[in-house]
Amino acid sequence: MSGGFDARSLAVVVFLGFVAVSLLLCGLAAADQDDPEHFYAGGGSALGPAGSGLAIAGDYISAATLLSTTGSVALAGFDGILFAVATVASLVLVMRILAEPMRRKGVFTLGDFLADRLGDPTVRRALGITTLVVLAPLLLVQLATAGRVMASMFGLPDGALTSCTVASGALMVCYSAVGGMRGTGYIQIVKVAVVLAAVTLLAGLVLARYGWNPFALFDAAQQGSGAGGSYARPGLQFGHTFAGTLDLLGFQLTLVLGAACMPHIMMRLHPMRDLWTVRRATVWAAAPVAFLCAGVVVVGLGASALLGHKIIQAADPAGGTALLLVTGALDPGADGPRESLLFAFVACAVFATTLAAVAGITLAAASSVARDFAAKARSRTAVRSDRSAGREILRARLAVVLTGALAVYVSTYTHDRNPQVLLSLSFAAAASVLPPVLLYALFRPGFNARGVRWTVYGTLPLIVFLMVFSPAFSGTHIALFPTRDFHWFPLQTPGLVTIPAGFLLGYLGSRGGRREQPAPAHRARFIAQ
Repeated sequence: MSGGFDARSLAVVVFLGFVAVSLLLCGLAAADQDDPEHFYAGGGSALGPAGSGLAIAGDYISAATLLSTTGSVALAGFDGILFAVATVASLVLVMRILAEPMRRKGVFTLGDFLADRLGDPTVRRALGITTLVVLAPLLLVQLATAGRVMASMFGLPDGALTSCTVASGALMVCYSAVGGMRGTGYIQIVKVAVVLAAVTLLAGLVLARYGWNPFALFDAAQQGSGAGGSYARPGLQFGHTFAGTLDLLGFQLTLVLGAACMPHIMMRLHPMRDLWTVRRATVWAAAPVAFLCAGVVVVGLGASALLGHKIIQAADPAGGTALLLVTGALDPGADGPRESLLFAFVACAVFATTLAAVAGITLAAASSVARDFAAKARSRTAVRSDRSAGREILRARLAVVLTGALAVYVSTYTHDRNPQVLLSLSFAAAASVLPPVLLYALFRPGFNARGVRWTVYGTLPLIVFLMVFSPAFSGTHIALFPTRDFHWFPLQTPGLVTIPAGFLLGYLGSRGGRREQPAPAHRARFIAQ
């Protein structure tokens, strides 16, 4: 009983401490938010290179990075390690290729950027739709995860999931509406510190169990997996068939391109003002994520070695609870994983991760709603007077509240659904639509608004169609409808089809029209920045 009391007490203290510090930081950030530049972009480069990089790293580290990757390493071995490597490679890709050309003063959303880059405001709505399709599933998964982790952290029954999700959503709305971009950036920086501490502690405890010998750890994980030699080679998660190989390649490609072009990550790139800031921020963003992914691999191997695949799959067929389950095995003095002090600390870190992630995602989605779906297209210089600036901020905060409320309402119905389907939809949409649009707009002369519309309105329906008839929806034990089988498309992730389709549609669409040329003054301002 005393162990349980201590664990619960620690959970309450750490949780309340994180919430108090986060609300204080958001309050401080809100003090000077008197214009949209401060709310949407954090007042330019106010965070500096280190702060901007850590904020990007914080936005990049989600519940999927922690929980899903750990589960994949525990159950699929080498495949999970590949997913961790792809996560790091994706961030390096975005910082090396997109960060410098994406920086732009007065640009707050992808719709703003494409309208400015192509000189055509009609692309806003298409980019707004894409942003919501990408972020809405991700937001639902993060909110549902936050509710489950909060209930587990405080030892509440399953009936309290809805209340915990609503409480998490209320905090999310406060962070986003009050703090804006700078406030959520501060929260991301704190989150990075908390999560790195938790994962480093877990990884250290795991390695200490095996004499700090990673090879001994891997051998024990391979034995616990029950997969034999398959654990040490690619293909275990999707199968060693030809279709499984294609699925693995498609998943890797989708993960790299999709994570690189997430709208809430892109929002962090616009405020950076010069190449020096971008280069310094790249190091501060990539180093923590690489260190974290290395720790996640160690913890995933430890879960397989200490628990075995049967226990992990019994708790969650996809392995999403492996990170939390391993805490019980590392704290033998506890009566169970939830009575462990280590569990309380790690659960708080996971909750901080999900809460900070949903704040950033909500702000990006609400910003798109407020700006990209406005009745009248806005130019970069549309906000001039104090009165219009005040209306812009009020509209943005109202969009945050409405977006958050709708997300909380829908997420309460997703607790008993496999989150992998929603994650696959989000990453497939991001990987298939945004890289063609952004790369063509930046590097291909002649790309125009028609190419954007062809890419968006042609690729998104194709993604949904293929996913509905894929094993992700039916025919497998981890499908959205595991008791039914109506799939005919063999791949769980449609990226190998939809990513080339997005590039092809963008190319063909832009050939049939012309790119609007910005006015001379507008073009000079764009080049100067």
